[in-house]
Amino acid sequence: MIAVTGASGFVGSALVAALARSGHAARALSRQPGAGLVAVGNIGPDTDWSEALQGVTSVIHCAARVHVMKETEADALDAFRSVNVAGTRRLAEQAALAGVQRLVFVSSVKVHGEATLPGAPFRATDTPAPQDAYGQSKWEAEQALWAVCGTTGLEGVVVRPPLVYGPGVAANMARLLKLVASGLPLPLGSIKNRRSLVALGNLTDLLVRCVDHPAATGRTFLVSDDEDLSTPDLVRQMALAMGRSAKLVPVPVSLLRLGGRLTGHQAEVARLVDSLQVDAAPTKKALSWSPPLTVLEGLQNMARGGSR
Repeated sequence: MIAVTGASGFVGSALVAALARSGHAARALSRQPGAGLVAVGNIGPDTDWSEALQGVTSVIHCAARVHVMKETEADALDAFRSVNVAGTRRLAEQAALAGVQRLVFVSSVKVHGEATLPGAPFRATDTPAPQDAYGQSKWEAEQALWAVCGTTGLEGVVVRPPLVYGPGVAANMARLLKLVASGLPLPLGSIKNRRSLVALGNLTDLLVRCVDHPAATGRTFLVSDDEDLSTPDLVRQMALAMGRSAKLVPVPVSLLRLGGRLTGHQAEVARLVDSLQVDAAPTKKALSWSPPLTVLEGLQNMARGGSR
């Protein structure tokens, strides 16, 4: 039996379905009760996982306090730490007590930072350099997991995905999808960055592989579609996935950055114009894995499934 935390979320719900397709018995854990879900309540240092973990051999931990564009907490890092660090430590400790063999932790590429130089991708062996509270909490959560693994028989695996896209996507990718679908000209034609993305189907396929592959134990993996794109190329692929023509206007990147500063949207503009690449080659080699979906196939799935 494989338990999935955050099973009502974007990644978790798709992962439960992927496990079922691969013949694994899955137990869907969520904060709130729902059809097919086992409620565990709020995630933090006091969560009682004991009943939910009975008979479980592996856990894939997707639940998290996620990165938010407009933070409302007075102490954002404390809020992230309560769920992502203390909650992960508590889960790992109770998993070890319950005899769970392996815990696969879905971390984030933000552990490494926010951007890379073109042609200089992040590698799993790089020294972490998180630049916001969310990334910092994910890095600390990884360390909490490894600490529990070091004193118990629990096997740990860490996966750091970049931007995940697919049916039901939200936030920036959802907004870009709607803009491309609208047919409006987009001022992104002069951007020459490179970004790694991962389709939801590719990420869930890798997570299923990490559950029982012997080479996964004790490792940290980066994952991507293995097709890094510029922002204009991403827009063109999105348009193609929707049977449309991309409308791109060449606006200097310097003007885009200036517009971001003047409107208070520097971070959003940076994600459009900066590069962020990951080296997933060691992951593919260690796990004998390749992404089953191309970028176009992943975008077609997203276009058919819509956004939130």
